[in-house]
Amino acid sequence: MCPRKCGADRGSDKLGFCGIDSHVHISEICVHRGEEPVLGGEKGVINVFFSGCNLRCVYCQNYQISQQKPTKKEITSCTQAATVIANYMCKEGINTVGFVSPSHQVFQMRTIIDLLHKRGFMPTVIYNTNAYDDVETLREIADYVDIYLPDYKYSEAELSEKLSSAPGYPEKALAAIKEMYYQKGSRLVLNDDGIAESGLIIRHLVLPNHIENSVNALKNIAYEVSPNIHLSLMAQYYPEFKALEMPELNRNITAEEYQKVCDAAEELGLFKGWFQQLKSNENYRPDFDKDGNPFEGR
Repeated sequence: MCPRKCGADRGSDKLGFCGIDSHVHISEICVHRGEEPVLGGEKGVINVFFSGCNLRCVYCQNYQISQQKPTKKEITSCTQAATVIANYMCKEGINTVGFVSPSHQVFQMRTIIDLLHKRGFMPTVIYNTNAYDDVETLREIADYVDIYLPDYKYSEAELSEKLSSAPGYPEKALAAIKEMYYQKGSRLVLNDDGIAESGLIIRHLVLPNHIENSVNALKNIAYEVSPNIHLSLMAQYYPEFKALEMPELNRNITAEEYQKVCDAAEELGLFKGWFQQLKSNENYRPDFDKDGNPFEGR
């Protein structure tokens, strides 16, 4: 399903890199109000956090569910997942559902969406991904996704292998983003309330001591895809997980580092989208081991 092509037989004990079998594995479904302003607005987004991942980022902020054992709250039924989502939609009045880290469970995601549609629920679907996606797989879910939200992490192959165990990430992720662009274009369609209903937003997380990687990633976006794409330039990095043991990553980014990347975005004509305040790294610190919403009080 993803660029690794690891040959997993998910119906047997031969699992792939992501460690997921043929069933759905969801660690959390909750309301999240920390996304870009056009995604959900003040009400937020109903985010579906899949267990496991096809990357192994040493600094992953969701490492509790992406690289460790599933939480006690894990959902392993598509029917149950659809029920939880539908209940949130009715209770919270939210019509936007984000599927987070879906690259290794895209067909399970598709089944959940089918179940929602059969029950009469037609949410705006966000595909929130690390961009290590297979182009053919993206084509198979084109009719299911309204908004693509990829995080284009690396322009340097050596860095992608070192920090995320992702061979060939720059080229493979860029190919996936080009397919997303082919499907959605650069226009972000908003409803009367200013909430996005269709489009593409590319995220990029700025890492400490790796500003050149960020600048070149923005060049790839501007030159290889389009400067008219909406960009979310994230400053929310904070050292977590294995990054705490790596001197190059064991600190927050500085104002100077972030400003250099912001300046590069403007020089490249990437004028659509959002910057973040540096203090954002104080707010986005989920705890998936706690009872209740992992983002409450964060």
